[in-house]
Amino acid sequence: MTLAGRKIEEFLLGGDVLAGVLAGLAAGALWGLVFVAPALAPGLLPVDLAAGRFIVFGLTSLCMIGFGLLRGSFHWPTWRQAGAALLLSVLGFSGYYLLLVYAIRDAGVEVPTLIIGTIPVWVMLLGKPTGLRWGGLLPGLLLTLAGLALMIAAQGGGLELPLQGSVFWRGVVFALLAMACWVAFAIFNSAWLKRHTEVKLKDWTSWMGVSAGLAAGVLWAAMGTPVNDLLGHADIAQAAIVCIATGVGSAWVATVLWNFASRRLSASLCGQLIVSETLFALVYAFLMVGDWPATLQWLASAMFVLGMVASIKAHR
Repeated sequence: MTLAGRKIEEFLLGGDVLAGVLAGLAAGALWGLVFVAPALAPGLLPVDLAAGRFIVFGLTSLCMIGFGLLRGSFHWPTWRQAGAALLLSVLGFSGYYLLLVYAIRDAGVEVPTLIIGTIPVWVMLLGKPTGLRWGGLLPGLLLTLAGLALMIAAQGGGLELPLQGSVFWRGVVFALLAMACWVAFAIFNSAWLKRHTEVKLKDWTSWMGVSAGLAAGVLWAAMGTPVNDLLGHADIAQAAIVCIATGVGSAWVATVLWNFASRRLSASLCGQLIVSETLFALVYAFLMVGDWPATLQWLASAMFVLGMVASIKAHR
């Protein structure tokens, strides 16, 4: 067999890894949409946008539970499973996204995108498998850090960070808190799925979705805009479409894909794949304003992609 043939065979034999990687990338593409959602629903408060997305997530999950009950394929969670789903849903969904929306409101799209872009680094460091040597992680880690440095260099000239004021730095704090929430979610969710292989991914996603929907409902009741004011919003139809699209696509579907990846891949490799969310978010943002990346941004994106490739190779 030729060298090329052996490489193809090795690639195909790593089917679990390939399927997990593709699922993680698809989830990243869907999650990237949340970065531009605030711009698609102008005038809508961050708490309303976050609550709307996750209420739709919860309703979608209830529909999936209903279908499962009709087919006899749904399994009710135990109290411990329900508690775990609630905690992880706050870390990975309602709490994380609310913080991110506030970050984008106060600091714009670019800086929160860069901060969230460090998630792969933290998850790689904190979620490294026991049997994987640190030297194996180093190429992917360095490439990702190089990409972040290039992206910061590309954006830094226009941001004038010292002149942004307290509102900007408040947005930076929100972004840091959102990052910490998602790092914890990525590591704990991966560990939970690997320990509970008997739980179906769609059931686990729906349990978390119901939890996220309930949390979002409480959040909206406490902090959201009254119903009459929402209905009088000039762009209420567009805002509803954004909430439905992100609630179904960027929440339920993306979470099923991410859980699929988390069960098959190590937490550190899953974390590396989050770079795809940053890449897709930048593409969506550039498409919205009709401006394509500068040279440094293209180079940064190339570093991110090479970092993912190096990390996949190290974990295989």
